[in-house]
Amino acid sequence: MQKIVLFASGNGTNVENIITHFKNSSLGTVVAVFVNNPRAKVLERAKNQNVKSILFDKEQLNSGFVLDELNKIEPDLIVLAGFLWMFPVAIIKEYPNKVINIHPALLPKYGGKGMYGKFVHQAVLENKEKETGITIHFVNEYYDEGEFIFQQATNIENCKTADEIAEKVHELEQKYFPQVIEKLITNN
Repeated sequence: MQKIVLFASGNGTNVENIITHFKNSSLGTVVAVFVNNPRAKVLERAKNQNVKSILFDKEQLNSGFVLDELNKIEPDLIVLAGFLWMFPVAIIKEYPNKVINIHPALLPKYGGKGMYGKFVHQAVLENKEKETGITIHFVNEYYDEGEFIFQQATNIENCKTADEIAEKVHELEQKYFPQVIEKLITNN
């Protein structure tokens, strides 16, 4: 059974969806959710799913505390699901090709520092894009520049607001993120 660890900063709908997807799986299970925001709704979602959460701050992320906690768990896959901080190079080196992220756009467009959530969708809207989507990629030392694992597009020509775009992207995340994680741990 492959051990999956999730990192999140906010609401946690993707976290909850991934936990639910693997709840009765013989392939893998979510063993912990690492959270950097003490007010994040994801903490409540993890608790309701009976998954341990580990709260940490920026100093603990970069000082080795988080890496030590990960090493106790020995995860097979680390999944950033709405985690907004730069991920430490020390963890990436310790777990090569085992840290993935989802981005709410078709990278390389609309990636980089500060491009997350509503900021991505607003930029897509302002640039009158006809489509957007999701990119799941390996994490490296730069924002949104790791090797692509999966992309899926959706037509947004009829979307009038960033919120409408966000809804369409969220549907893609909910459908494909657990499937891609499952493929990765199956081939691990």
